[in-house]
Amino acid sequence: MSDSLIIIPTYNEKENIEKMIHKVFSLPHPFHLLIIDDGSPDGTADIIKGLQAQYAERLFIEERKGKLGLGTAYIHGFKWALHRTYEYIFEMDADFSHNPDDLVRLRQACVNGADLAIGSRYITGINVVNWPMSRVILSFFASKYVQFITGMPVNDATAGFKCYKRIVLETIKLNKVKFVGYAFQIEMKFTTWKFGFDILEVPIIFTDRSEGTSKMSKGIIREAVFGVLQMKFNSFFIKYKRKN
Repeated sequence: MSDSLIIIPTYNEKENIEKMIHKVFSLPHPFHLLIIDDGSPDGTADIIKGLQAQYAERLFIEERKGKLGLGTAYIHGFKWALHRTYEYIFEMDADFSHNPDDLVRLRQACVNGADLAIGSRYITGINVVNWPMSRVILSFFASKYVQFITGMPVNDATAGFKCYKRIVLETIKLNKVKFVGYAFQIEMKFTTWKFGFDILEVPIIFTDRSEGTSKMSKGIIREAVFGVLQMKFNSFFIKYKRKN
């Protein structure tokens, strides 16, 4: 049994998913991989299931009906992981914007003491490849906005490449996580920080997808902008008390 589970949500990722699976299982650490597929009409789930015999007891899939959102996919995956014995639980995209080689570095950061390791695009400048300048500016200043509103000392607040120690996900009340889009990423980091867990940003290079289509939308952006204000306000009425 591995101590490390990578969770990847998918929706129409047939161009990327097989290559991603092979790459993850070529890494020196024996990671397990759980893919949450939201009923991809392009056959993504069939590709995954076709590889399960090759990677028996390492590759898992949970299928959901309909596109239910990034946040709910990860919550589903977190609960799945907590019903098992994984100590290190990862979030990762399917499209190679997150370099799988960096999984080892994120895990090592948690082994060395971090409770949450974040693959950060902005800890050593702006390390983004193939994004239009408008999106770079939007993402960078979104993180600055989150820092200003929340006071959270995280440079890449919207990052989706992360490694949690089990204790973090056991502490956060997953059923009360509110947001489902990219604001979910902010909410999870903010809640982790409010509980007093140690957060470490690990520098990565983020490369925009070369195949498939982005899931970004104006609704997701609105949720993030206004959700941060609501999240900060609500935090004044919550007691963040960790179990001993």
